[in-house]
Amino acid sequence: MTRPTEALRPPTMADVAREAGVSHQTVSRVLSGHPNVRATTREQVTAAIERLGYRRNSAARALVTRRSRTIGVIAVDPTLYGPASTLAGLQEAARDEGYLVSTVTLRSGGGHALEDALDHLAAWGVEGAVAITPQRSSVQALARLAPPFPVVTVEGSHGLDIPGVSLDQELGARLVTEHLLATGHETVWHVAGPEDWLESAARTEGWRTVLEEHGIRPPRVLRGDWSPLSGYHAGQELAGLALAGRGAAPVTAAFVANDQMALGVLRALREAGIRTPRQVAVAGFDDIPEAGFFPPPLTTVRQDFTAIGRRSIQLLLEHIEGTASGVEHIVVEPQLIVRASTRSQDGA
Repeated sequence: MTRPTEALRPPTMADVAREAGVSHQTVSRVLSGHPNVRATTREQVTAAIERLGYRRNSAARALVTRRSRTIGVIAVDPTLYGPASTLAGLQEAARDEGYLVSTVTLRSGGGHALEDALDHLAAWGVEGAVAITPQRSSVQALARLAPPFPVVTVEGSHGLDIPGVSLDQELGARLVTEHLLATGHETVWHVAGPEDWLESAARTEGWRTVLEEHGIRPPRVLRGDWSPLSGYHAGQELAGLALAGRGAAPVTAAFVANDQMALGVLRALREAGIRTPRQVAVAGFDDIPEAGFFPPPLTTVRQDFTAIGRRSIQLLLEHIEGTASGVEHIVVEPQLIVRASTRSQDGA
């Protein structure tokens, strides 16, 4: 006997799966119009949807037209500037192509969280999805899943069999490190982001490669968590080293892996009585809107989030339409923005 509360509860995808005698994943594939579903199975699921009245206003329409004109976006940790700006770029590009966007935000990108996000988007009948997965663990978890629709990743090169778009993070780090060396510094210290972030790893690699190409032994890496507070703590350590004047690697220049941490570094140096850039030059990464108003204005690397969003949506649509030429990885070039925080050693 059905309980009154159960009778009032809207039917779920799991109810449809039980009614049709198929798996939860099969229902997701039918709802999204995935081609790899047998006709008889599709009919079973469609009939179960009809009997239960499951999402008649969205799923049934998608079943009839096979086109929802909706793209899904999965954003892991979108509170940070990079992921948030990427999300905005994707939404703008999708609207320009005449698509609606259904967004799922996640605090972490573990396998279960990503699978639930894909199921949620499948229930809404999206034709494909863009996953903003900047952590190594997130993109690896995504690679182990079998999405019921095309998926494109954004941020970080990952070497996996998934199409994606990313900024050339390593090139950005090379540009800023070369710039600091060219202004007269013997070496460049580095405040890196979290180890699991692909962007952080690529920026560290670009910095290290440039130093080694110049025959310079890289100083030890200081690490933060993208926040101004973590940059402040790293800046205190740099200030202590600079004032002590010890070691084979003088502290006269620092490349910080994002602008928010660079803000913390600048404050720590200022509190220690160290002038920027006369004593220690500081450069960041991202070119956040406030970067030009830091004390002093911050040299940084600009990411073209509009281009990243446009290329990601274009690549996803190619996979939706079946015109994509294999698993493509598109790289967008960064731009070095030079400001007063890295004025040359001779004062020019």
